[in-house]
Amino acid sequence: MPGTEDILRTLLDEWKAGIDAHDPGRAAAVFTEDAIFQGLHPHSTDRQGVYDYYNSQPVGLTVKYHFHETRRLSDNIALAYLRTDFTRPDGVALPLNLGLLATRNTDGQWLITFYQVSAVVE
Repeated sequence: MPGTEDILRTLLDEWKAGIDAHDPGRAAAVFTEDAIFQGLHPHSTDRQGVYDYYNSQPVGLTVKYHFHETRRLSDNIALAYLRTDFTRPDGVALPLNLGLLATRNTDGQWLITFYQVSAVVE
């Protein structure tokens, strides 16, 4: 059975690939249809909102992430707290904290159902 971080890394690597390629459909595909999503703009409560958010980002935006904490709340629920660094095309990096909740659906697929970023306070 894969570990919690391995499950989440699989999701986040696909999310990252979508962002790095400016492919909002790919980034949004790792979210549930009814995902609660809070980026730096007003929140959304569906996959289309996630798509729209990433579609509005500049071409050339990239992201790196690393885990601070992960928890497996049940067989079908995983929680993570991460540090992300979004780098704009001009090279300016925006550090953000990311909290997310992933769930496993009846087909056994893991998807992000809750996503919220906040400013890093150093």
